[in-house]
Amino acid sequence: MAEILTYVVESSGAALKRFLIIRFSSIGDIVLTTPVIRCLKTQQADCEIHYVTKKQFLPLLEANPFIDRLHAFDGNLSSLVAELKPFRFDAIFDLHGSLRSRLLTLILRRKSYVFPKLNAKKWLMVKFKIDLLPRIHIVDRYLSTLKKFNIKNDNKGLDYFIPPAGEVDLQSLPSIFHQGFIVVATGGKHNTKQITTDQMIELCGLLKYPVILLGGSEDAAKAEEVSARSGKDIFNGCGQYSLNQSASLLKQARVVIAPDTGIMHIAAALKKPVLSIWGNTIPGFGMYPYMPDPRSVLFETIGLSCRPCSKLGYPACPKGHFRCMLNHSMSDIAVKANLF
Repeated sequence: MAEILTYVVESSGAALKRFLIIRFSSIGDIVLTTPVIRCLKTQQADCEIHYVTKKQFLPLLEANPFIDRLHAFDGNLSSLVAELKPFRFDAIFDLHGSLRSRLLTLILRRKSYVFPKLNAKKWLMVKFKIDLLPRIHIVDRYLSTLKKFNIKNDNKGLDYFIPPAGEVDLQSLPSIFHQGFIVVATGGKHNTKQITTDQMIELCGLLKYPVILLGGSEDAAKAEEVSARSGKDIFNGCGQYSLNQSASLLKQARVVIAPDTGIMHIAAALKKPVLSIWGNTIPGFGMYPYMPDPRSVLFETIGLSCRPCSKLGYPACPKGHFRCMLNHSMSDIAVKANLF
């Protein structure tokens, strides 16, 4: 588990190496960096792993046993530099690749390695549908920053460690959920990544198991409408659980249904069957579920000339038809989900 206080352990008289990993946000992106943390810690002798991320995302990593120290970024770059500079890191692995992360590494004046973001190739794909994207997952692009240290992918997938305080006892839920349930992720940062309220109502009505809806407090009203109109046993968990508590519910679910969101990646880290539903973004960007339960299924609308319309997403479909999401068959998704 990552410690808040600094400590140094010298092993067999060898010089301790200190490494810093930078990934400021967001949920899914941070979870996708966990193979880098694990592989570096387990394959590099006598090393201390530091990780810096935004304060609100610390719970994602607080129980990770491969991290020696977490550093919170609260927006004040000067104070972060003052905190990090005394460690004189042997190397910095910039897995964010933003102007701010590059500035941080420049100020720290330590050897740094930045992962390839492929922004130009993504732009060509979005604007002109010219596909020069490499068929490589972002996890392997993250790991490419470790090549100089001869660190290899151990092929153990993603990590997510839930601290004891984050575990949710199913006895706290209505008894109907004690015999198994399905998690449906309701939200996402961008609307063009989300299934619509009507689709979610239809989907929940077709599922044979009770449903827990997970998302942030901003998704609670949508989830309440789904719960009221679907006529099914639904528990609205949006905004009621912390990140770690949500992960605990994912771990206990039969199957997880999610769009291209952080919940999708947490479920993959927990080795759950994931039914991922894709809208305006594409798996070709390299951020599909990484090594989840092998029964996982990816649903996407193929053949739309406007897709992908963005590497991230929009508040609404730029074309006005939203066919990339509306063309999905909720019946097909429910049939798969009901097999678990």
